[in-house]
Amino acid sequence: MKKLLLLLILFLSFSNSAQDTYLHCGKIIDTENGKILTKKTIIVSADKITAIKNGYVSSSNLKDIVIDLKTKTVMPGLIDLHVHLESEFNPKKGRLDFTANEADIAYGSLDYAKKTLMAGFTTVRDLGGTGVNIALRNAIAKGKVVGPRIFTAGKSIATTGGHADPTNGWKNSLKGDPGPKEGVVNSVDEAKKAVRQRYKDGSDNIKITATGGVMSIAKNGQNPQFTLEEIKSICDTAKDYGMIVAAHAHGDEGIQRAIIGGVTTIEHGTLMSDKSMELMKQYGTYFVPTISAGKEVAEKAKIKGYYDELVVPKALAIGPKLQSTFKKAYKAGVKIAFGSDAGVFPHGLNGKEFRYMNEVGMPAMECIQSATTTNALILGMENDLGQIKVGFIADIVATDDNPINLISTMENVVFVMKKGVVYK
Repeated sequence: MKKLLLLLILFLSFSNSAQDTYLHCGKIIDTENGKILTKKTIIVSADKITAIKNGYVSSSNLKDIVIDLKTKTVMPGLIDLHVHLESEFNPKKGRLDFTANEADIAYGSLDYAKKTLMAGFTTVRDLGGTGVNIALRNAIAKGKVVGPRIFTAGKSIATTGGHADPTNGWKNSLKGDPGPKEGVVNSVDEAKKAVRQRYKDGSDNIKITATGGVMSIAKNGQNPQFTLEEIKSICDTAKDYGMIVAAHAHGDEGIQRAIIGGVTTIEHGTLMSDKSMELMKQYGTYFVPTISAGKEVAEKAKIKGYYDELVVPKALAIGPKLQSTFKKAYKAGVKIAFGSDAGVFPHGLNGKEFRYMNEVGMPAMECIQSATTTNALILGMENDLGQIKVGFIADIVATDDNPINLISTMENVVFVMKKGVVYK
């Protein structure tokens, strides 16, 4: 009887033991040191990396899972700092502003979120939507739906008629007078209120449209749209609430005001001058180039009727310049953060940005670091994300080929683990 009891205790102890995952990795990209490691075993317990062993280590626990990635190149989960998960542009999008309810937007966003995760992007920063992006973040975090970890700006902040004024292009009887609650400000005090409203809504960070934009139904795509005082008010208030500020900016004057005003990242930065690049280095501002979006709008603008007639000349003028501006900024020593602007182009194709960055001079390793260690630092997650390292969250992806030799393999991620769960 005692022997049976002992066997039962041992069986129960074994059956209740934790299940670990062993990843046998042919190559690992060490993003911290910019090196390639070979023949390693990553051990994942629950949602964390608990050990990294030399060679291909086996487990004595029959419950543990072994995943063979010996022919793959393994790296940390990728981070895209500029996406819009609520939508995906097509010629009918403008009509959806009047026909789609929040529930419609939410259901559409589920597919976009899943495509993003399956492309290897385990974390994203959503830079502007209706606020559904906040609910999507929460649903993913609770495990109700599949998607990347989201840091969201909620609704972007604009000025009246500015790039993120939600009533641009509407007929007069519908325009009304949106204010700070809707993300439209026209004074220092309103700027403060808009930031506080974003905090109340549950946003993680702030996004402003410091200049005109390409996709808005407005004539100018580059004029400055905030005063320096308004930007400083936004940045100072955001800092009080533990948030950083991203600035959409194409025109040079708006770029400079945003940098001096205290934003953390400049998005697009199309027409930035040498002076702006020097200011970015002086203030420690990061450049998020979004080359993929530039190429997309330049191509689609050639299709008659694809964009509104006010959008076409802006797309043709601004879109083709993003890659050359990036090339110049990188060579000048501006700090680069990875961001694609997915939503302007189809979700799930975020990985193309790596190829566009690499083909004008940024080494493949630095491209990957921009989407891992750099972006983790910007998000304040440098001790949890962006590296294959003991104690870090088990966000791990893999490609068939070594991206250091073939950067286009980043467009076809074949293995995705987020928080220790394998999704692909």
